[in-house]
Amino acid sequence: MSNPRSSPVRLKDIARDLNVSVMTVSKVVRGCADVGAETRRRVLARIKELNYQPNWVARSLAAGRTFIIGLIVPDLMHSFFAEIAKGVSATIQPMGYDVVICNSEENGGVEASEIDRLLGRQVDGLILASAQPPSSTEVFERIAARGVPLVLIDRRFAGVPAPYVGVDDEAIGRLATLHLIERGCRRIAHIAGPPLTPGVGRLKGYQDALAAAGISVPGSYIVRAADDASGYQAARRLLELQPRPDAIFGYNDPTAAGAMKAILEAGIDIPGQMKVIGVGNVHYSDLLRVPLSTIDQSSAAIGQHAAETLVKVISSKRKRPARSIIIEPVLIARESTAATAGHRAA
Repeated sequence: MSNPRSSPVRLKDIARDLNVSVMTVSKVVRGCADVGAETRRRVLARIKELNYQPNWVARSLAAGRTFIIGLIVPDLMHSFFAEIAKGVSATIQPMGYDVVICNSEENGGVEASEIDRLLGRQVDGLILASAQPPSSTEVFERIAARGVPLVLIDRRFAGVPAPYVGVDDEAIGRLATLHLIERGCRRIAHIAGPPLTPGVGRLKGYQDALAAAGISVPGSYIVRAADDASGYQAARRLLELQPRPDAIFGYNDPTAAGAMKAILEAGIDIPGQMKVIGVGNVHYSDLLRVPLSTIDQSSAAIGQHAAETLVKVISSKRKRPARSIIIEPVLIARESTAATAGHRAA
């Protein structure tokens, strides 16, 4: 259809063009969930074709909402969280919402300030990968006191009655460690993450997989790091151990990439003498000198599910029990864990 009109486009014009009710068009603009997918598609296509511009002030006053949501993540430079942000934005904007994205810099104090700023802007809801200590509940209580819907992603917090979207971190630890065991590795070290739920879960999965295979490793095989620089230093410590590990499972891809740098600097061949696996499938994993095996967390899907869940909570007229959406991790095997003759013999 073309748009011959010179006057501003109104909801009733779109409704008449598509032979639907004004209420249906209004629901699509407001992001309500109770409109069929095909009808929503037709309405959104016509809105785009006509370049319809809603009166946001009138819309907010009429609906009692701002149609703005806040997304707070620890590190937007990390492609895992950047992909989550893209997933949130791509999902929620067609529903009529705008997204304010904040970076907490993995700092609980900065995060609390950003939450207060977003609450001051009267956002309709929050999606949060929290940097708070595991036992801290103060910021969550502040959000609940304001009655603002919250969806947690990536990191769980016991006792916080909010929906959660993320990956099974224990399954990640088991999957990565089992892959190394199947490649013939027996002296498997782990660069563990910070003591938040992802790091705790992946460490437990690693330990469970070793125990199930009857493999025992010394406590010195577990060191902590969070990024490529600390992963590099952690790997240097591991390389000094006797017996030296024959594999390293990094808490995330940056720690694994830092470990690979230390290993290669020491003249140790990857994967011939040592194998390495990370988590996250970040954008550079297949571009490294030795392409890095990794566990894919489906970060864009986490963003999509979090956005859909938040809009359902915002639109719901009654309180529903908090639910969890757990996404299954997927192994991406590359050259850093390729089978070698020495490990096959082991």
